[in-house]
Amino acid sequence: MKPKHQYTIAPCLPENLQGLLKLAYNLRWTWHKETIDLFRRLDRDLWETTNHNPLHMLGVIKQETLENALTDDGFMSHFERALQSLERYFTYKTWYEHTYGKQDESQIAYFSLEYGLTECMPIYSGGLGILAADHLKSASDLGLPLAAVGLLYQGGYFQQYLNAEGWQQERYPKNDFFNMPVQLVKKDEATDLAIEIEYPDGPVRARIWKAQVGMVPLYLLDTNIVENRPEYRDISAQLYGGDNETRIRQEILLGIGGIRALKALSIKPVMCHMNEGHAAFLALERIRILMKEQGLSFTEAREVFTAGSVFTTHTPVPAGNDVFATELMEKYFRTYYPQLGLSREQFLDLGREEPGNTSENFCMTVLAIRLAGFTNGVSKIHGSVSRRMWQKIWPGFPPDEIPITSVTNGIHSPSWISHEMTDLLDRYLGPRWLYDPCNEEIWKRVAEIPDEELWRTHERRRERLVAFARRDLKTHLLKRGKSTREISRASEVLNPEALTIGFARRFATYKRATLIFKDPDRLAGILCSREKPVQIIFAGKAHPRDTEGKDFIRQIINFARSDKFRNRIVFLEDYDLALARYMVQGVDIWLNNPRKLFEASGTSGMKAACNGALNLSVLDGWWCEGYSNETGWAIGKEEEYEDLNYQDVVESSEMYDLLEKEIVPLFYNRGEDGLPRSWIALMKSMMQAICPAFNTNRMVYEYNQRFYQPLMRRSQELTADGFAMARALAAWKEKVYKGWGSIKINYVKHNDSMEQKVGNVFEVEAGITLGSLSPDDVSIEIYNGMVDGEENYSSSQPIPMMYKGAESASYIFICRVPCQKSGLHGYTLRILPKNPALFSPSELCLIKWEE
Repeated sequence: MKPKHQYTIAPCLPENLQGLLKLAYNLRWTWHKETIDLFRRLDRDLWETTNHNPLHMLGVIKQETLENALTDDGFMSHFERALQSLERYFTYKTWYEHTYGKQDESQIAYFSLEYGLTECMPIYSGGLGILAADHLKSASDLGLPLAAVGLLYQGGYFQQYLNAEGWQQERYPKNDFFNMPVQLVKKDEATDLAIEIEYPDGPVRARIWKAQVGMVPLYLLDTNIVENRPEYRDISAQLYGGDNETRIRQEILLGIGGIRALKALSIKPVMCHMNEGHAAFLALERIRILMKEQGLSFTEAREVFTAGSVFTTHTPVPAGNDVFATELMEKYFRTYYPQLGLSREQFLDLGREEPGNTSENFCMTVLAIRLAGFTNGVSKIHGSVSRRMWQKIWPGFPPDEIPITSVTNGIHSPSWISHEMTDLLDRYLGPRWLYDPCNEEIWKRVAEIPDEELWRTHERRRERLVAFARRDLKTHLLKRGKSTREISRASEVLNPEALTIGFARRFATYKRATLIFKDPDRLAGILCSREKPVQIIFAGKAHPRDTEGKDFIRQIINFARSDKFRNRIVFLEDYDLALARYMVQGVDIWLNNPRKLFEASGTSGMKAACNGALNLSVLDGWWCEGYSNETGWAIGKEEEYEDLNYQDVVESSEMYDLLEKEIVPLFYNRGEDGLPRSWIALMKSMMQAICPAFNTNRMVYEYNQRFYQPLMRRSQELTADGFAMARALAAWKEKVYKGWGSIKINYVKHNDSMEQKVGNVFEVEAGITLGSLSPDDVSIEIYNGMVDGEENYSSSQPIPMMYKGAESASYIFICRVPCQKSGLHGYTLRILPKNPALFSPSELCLIKWEE
């Protein structure tokens, strides 16, 4: 039975403690340790039982506890410091304000389907959401005028538990939004602000919740309201739940609904950042609004949107990109694409790698790439993989000229470094490392930390991890009704002084969680040494429909229960942010062994590194950039394998070799004072190299300098004078598209010898028919370089040709080609569109090569 009338009850706090609500509602507390300590100090047990949720805690706390706090001078002093710190955070002059001046309105809109801000807001599943949250935190610290958009899920992502056989089971508890650090946005005192979206069976309404992340507002949409039909109330029910139809509904809500929410909030961003292809429908809505409000054509409005958008792809495999069947797109957009002035096929071509290929379905990543001004991967190697993956969009372009670049991910250091390590860094580095984490000079001071203090700090965190693991195991054994004997055994697992390896992540099969078990006997020899013991802690979730991933968990559970590995291997259930912090702050080695080229970036190893843990990882994702002999260990080199089983044998064997011959001996090589001096030296050199480079302050700064600022400047240029530049650019592109087919290369010649000496220069001349185009519309280049034994370019570079004049039906172009290296060389003429307003010559996806 449902109530006829609803009302809310807010926490009731004494007048002098009202500021606790201010602290609770601003998620800066998630990375401000003094505020976390304040809530823990108020009621330590309640802080834990509410899953570190200060708002829920304040709603159920005993009045007696609050009254006692009022008379506790120490607590009240702590409370005032936390409040003053938050107030100073909002008033100090940020880097962005210092550089660009104060911005009173949000200029940048950031869209993501998930955000991993804190464990008490389970609206994330893994790395994508945690990266998005860290992006917002650093944007706040730097003062970027950014607002974010996402969805607020009633069920969030699932909770994990294991059955007796070790198979993962899923539980979907309901989120209580009114006891989470989010607030409904109101139209007026009595009315929630809501937006409306047309779905095939009628309109759907979504209300807007706000989470304040430091200085950055995050707006979250929720369709679970009584006005909506049951199937539409469920759109925001679960993250990554349901079928493809549920997914397209969610992505329409995020993209189209998100833009409408910003409009309803009177937020007019100059540019949008699409974090993964889930958000790509926002491009269509921005274009539709520009057409409707500014009287632009689709091509003109597209120019304006492209000038103000960046797209970040996180997925290095085709299967990880959302693709919707043509029939599904027709169902949800048949009344929408006419509003864009497009035919059905023109609309569907926006999401096809090969326009005109009617057998190809609609890909959200393709849509985002086609409409974004900049596209980037999340590590250098992922940028290269992405250029190869999406090469079809630019037929005829060499892979290294595909306009997909990279910005390597980072972490928000204050969110991940332990209390103990923070205190240590404060003492020896000074407080600036928190506010200027990219400063290499500051991190060089790690060398000045006494070995004893760094090691004792690290050991305390390992001890805390082991204690947590034992408590966690007991809790889950009790829930499963295990015997007293089995529960008491949980107090014996792990050794707080043993070399501890951590492996925690999504249990996708490409991450190869069971690789270290390839040779169980050899592994047992490493782990079970009496003099030099080693132990491994595993955690992670498999997707509910990933049976193979679930089987990996089952295998690890069975190994952990076997006599061979008992007490040396532990699997911790229900991986979340709290567990992740214990892991990255307490292990000695962070293990990561995905199949190469399948890990876009990965950030868990960065989190472990900033706490002093060393990485043992495959050279993939960020580790290709972070690895050196002074930062950790690499599994494999540049090899590629066709036989995947053989690859597993080779790489697991190398892992064992590294553990047996390098890692374990280095860890247990102790002096008379019991300190592993060589290990500590490696910790220090690693932190000096990794910490200033792999943080989200550096990442967000890079996004701002390379993408946000150039895009905002270009957007302003295109929209000035009644969108004059946008209209002109759209008209020019239409002219080029129409005239491109009439271009002919009449001849290419050079009169010098085919044998040249190093240091020579020879001249090439070409005659070109351009039809309706002029020499100003094109770039004529000689693509010149060395040639390998298979007559392919092994290295090359374009040399621009200069317009010389006209001769009968041809325009004449010439260039001088330098001979710089000996060997076999070759050249080919090519033609590209040219306009000073283009982002890059590849923007039109047009290129013509000499045949």
